[in-house]
Amino acid sequence: MIEDYWGVSRKILGDLKFLESLKTYDKDNIPPMIMKRIRERFIDHPDFQPAVIKNVSSACEGLCKWVRAMEVYDRVARVVAPKRERLKEAEGKLDTQMQKLNQKRAELKLVEGRLQALNDDFEKMNTKKKMLEENIEICSQKLIRAEKLISGLGGEKDRWTEAARQLGVRYTNLTGDVLLSSGTVAYLGAFTVDYRAECQKWWLAQCKDKVIPGSSDFSLSNTLGDPVKIRAWQIAGLPTDSFSIDNGIIVSNSRRWALMIDPQGQANKWIKNMEKANRLSVIRFSDTNYVRTLQRALQFGTPVLLENVGEELDAFIEPILLKSTFRQQGVEYMRLGENIIEYSRDFKLYLTTRLRNPHYLPEVAVKVCLLNFMITPLGLQDQLLGIVAAKEKPELEEKKNKLIVESAKNKKQLKEIEDKILEVLSLSEGNILEDETAIKILSSSKLLSEEISEKQEIASMTEMQIDETRMGYKPVAVHSATIFFCISDLVHIEPMYQYSLTWFINLYVHSLAHSRRSEELELRIEYITEHFTLSIYNNVCRSLFEKDKLLFSLLLTIGIMKEKKQINEEIWYFLLTGGVALDNPFPNPVSEWLSEKAWAEVVRASALPKLKGLMEHLEQNANEWKLIYDSAWPHEEMFPGSWKFLQGLERMVILRCLRPDKMIPAIRKFIAEHMGNVYTEAPTFDLQGSYNDSSCCTPLIFVLSPGADPMA
Repeated sequence: MIEDYWGVSRKILGDLKFLESLKTYDKDNIPPMIMKRIRERFIDHPDFQPAVIKNVSSACEGLCKWVRAMEVYDRVARVVAPKRERLKEAEGKLDTQMQKLNQKRAELKLVEGRLQALNDDFEKMNTKKKMLEENIEICSQKLIRAEKLISGLGGEKDRWTEAARQLGVRYTNLTGDVLLSSGTVAYLGAFTVDYRAECQKWWLAQCKDKVIPGSSDFSLSNTLGDPVKIRAWQIAGLPTDSFSIDNGIIVSNSRRWALMIDPQGQANKWIKNMEKANRLSVIRFSDTNYVRTLQRALQFGTPVLLENVGEELDAFIEPILLKSTFRQQGVEYMRLGENIIEYSRDFKLYLTTRLRNPHYLPEVAVKVCLLNFMITPLGLQDQLLGIVAAKEKPELEEKKNKLIVESAKNKKQLKEIEDKILEVLSLSEGNILEDETAIKILSSSKLLSEEISEKQEIASMTEMQIDETRMGYKPVAVHSATIFFCISDLVHIEPMYQYSLTWFINLYVHSLAHSRRSEELELRIEYITEHFTLSIYNNVCRSLFEKDKLLFSLLLTIGIMKEKKQINEEIWYFLLTGGVALDNPFPNPVSEWLSEKAWAEVVRASALPKLKGLMEHLEQNANEWKLIYDSAWPHEEMFPGSWKFLQGLERMVILRCLRPDKMIPAIRKFIAEHMGNVYTEAPTFDLQGSYNDSSCCTPLIFVLSPGADPMA
């Protein structure tokens, strides 16, 4: 509306200056000329209605207002109009730019889409990269662990392959081996080493006949023995020979309590040392409090050694021998006499007897596991070698004993480590290279194992060097052990002739201390053996009847010669028995002077290795042999023909056949030739010497003949 008025006013006024001049006048003082002009122009104009402008004053007033408004509008329009133009131009440009913008936005959207895809790919690749880096790290760790595993256990491959092969063989032979082991534990404990070996050999043959798989070289220690445990037993005093080791295995595996026949006290010593740490109780049936000791041991599970038992066992211990237990409210009890005792599964009972050849009734034998613990030559030799080495080279023996203990400890640790390694390997699930804990355990175990193996290798080399030095004294040990078993055979002549190992070892130590010294080993060994042999001879003769002294000298001589392989067993047995035959198919050609018995012995002697042809020679040279037969000193005569070169036992065999009455002087001569004259004449009784040998623990006992006066 204002714009329209503005256009009209331009037409009416026609002059902008006129409009501008009106601004200076108020409505009350407009000049007449101006008023006339206004009237002409405005009031008479067709576009202005009279109703609107009634008079000039009001018209002027309105017109002034309108003009002022127009002036304001004009002023504003002058500013706005260019702006509107520019706005329009800008809007046009804006449209153009917006189109471009929209185009660019579309392009941007495409780019952003591609960027998002690339970002997604980037994220995927980053994730993949991270996974690959993690895999690389894991693989690196696995490689490191694999290197540790290979370096640690790679060296074990050959050994474990061989061990696995041997285990496979042992698994195959398990049936027969366990069968023989069970039989040995159950039935062969009471027998000697030779009879045990014979039985095992026969059983093995039976297994092969019945196609039962078993080891061709069966050994109880290989089947049931634990090397670590056996070493610990030997340190505790068990002899090192296989017979004693088998005895130890039988003791530890038998379901019945062991009753050990132990005349030399070897088992006693071993049990006391082995169970010392477990609070062993040592009792006898003669002790007043042995029942209370047994009850306490049963309850608390401590071991008991019942020593010096006889051929009959007290009925009181029968429930213990039979293991007659019963359960009450989940607890195991045993009725012992009138008392009910709580029974501990840790309880152990060992029984030993000093009797050399006891006879146990079947009802006793079935309740216990009888074990022959008599010392063997090999076991005694090792013991005596240890003593002589300890006396002659104490520093070496002490070092060896330390090495034995250290070696046993090392082997035990190695066994534990190997078991640990195998346990970790068997329990590891999945890939072992992913189990860092297992690898650490294996690495540390292997390092420790290598350290121990190195120590063990050094210890083994040192032990071998010490053993070389010790073995220099072996002839002394072998000789002394031979003498001990010669003395042990005297019991077959007279039951009173029994000598303890302790007594024997005391004499042995005495000889080591008092025999002549020498820097040369061979001379020193000779002095020790001479001194000890004579010392034993004098001490044993002191306790023999006069009639048995020469026999002991002969046994001593034969025993020492056997040890030196100088005795033919066939000839020795013939000398003792005269040979065995049912009849004599050859008639006696010299029956006028030679008895049938003597001729039969000559015939049997002709079958011996060095006496072949004796019968024929005697038949062909009867007169020459008759001279020997008739001689007062046949043992000193030269035999006819080539037989004059015979020496030793072969000569005595011929003498036994022809003149058995002259065997005693012949034996004296034989002993003198091999041992010296001192062993042919019994030493006179030396009371002072006997008194010096006695002590508060070894009293003197005099065996008097009827009518003898001991007072002198």
